Amino acid sequence: MDNDDKPIGRILSRRDALKVLGIGSAAFLAACASPEETSTVIPTEALTQVSSTQAAATVGTVLDCVVRPELTLGPYFVDEQLERSDIRTNSSDNSIKEGVPLTLNINVASVSDNSCTPIENAQIDIWHCDALGVYSGVSDPNADTTGQDFLRGFQRTDANGAVQFQTIYPGWYSGRAVHIHFTIRTQGAEGEGYQFTSQFFFDDALTDQVHVLEPYASKGQRNRRNSDDNIFSGGGDQLLLNLQGDTTNGYTGFMSIGLDLTDSKTGASE
Repeated sequence: MDNDDKPIGRILSRRDALKVLGIGSAAFLAACASPEETSTVIPTEALTQVSSTQAAATVGTVLDCVVRPELTLGPYFVDEQLERSDIRTNSSDNSIKEGVPLTLNINVASVSDNSCTPIENAQIDIWHCDALGVYSGVSDPNADTTGQDFLRGFQRTDANGAVQFQTIYPGWYSGRAVHIHFTIRTQGAEGEGYQFTSQFFFDDALTDQVHVLEPYASKGQRNRRNSDDNIFSGGGDQLLLNLQGDTTNGYTGFMSIGLDLTDSKTGASE
């Protein structure tokens, strides 16, 4: 429980993502710098392949789908094959998990050939603990929830590479910062199976506001924040959800994930 998963895979830096897209780092700098900075930081000869105007347009797209760090699958993944948008319900008794509502929008794109192309029909699973730190479908020292399936489910991306889930703001359990697991299953560049697995994280100050409310408060104060979480230290700052809303009406978050499908490794198998 205190170490439910370990980092795997590799982090593609912004520079690495630009290499995948075939954009020179000098052009990237030119697009991001002010006119004064461009003339002093980047030599003119470095901009022969891509003009700063072209780079600015392309980099704007690149930054929307920069490849995110891959993190571990963990022990709480249960492949229920439960296709649904609203994952708050436990299908065995139709009970609904209580908590602050959270709408999660995820977009997936393939990063290659100087562009980000939406991936249609990719399967995205998400799963996380409830307000009291309990996962469904498993037996551990916290609880035995075998046969239950709350806060789990998958959807397939539409033509825009998008899915939306209705869930709740997660609680916490010992040894981990607050997070949501997800995995993306699709086809690689050569048609082979491709799986990418990682986690979304939450701003600690916002979590403090949510967790003083019931039913979260009955769990007590959490014992791990992002800065102390060994999984977050593997690149979690790139996976922080930017949430809009409030504790009364709920929150809405968005994350865009770029995948390099030429890398045929599958995170779940490592």
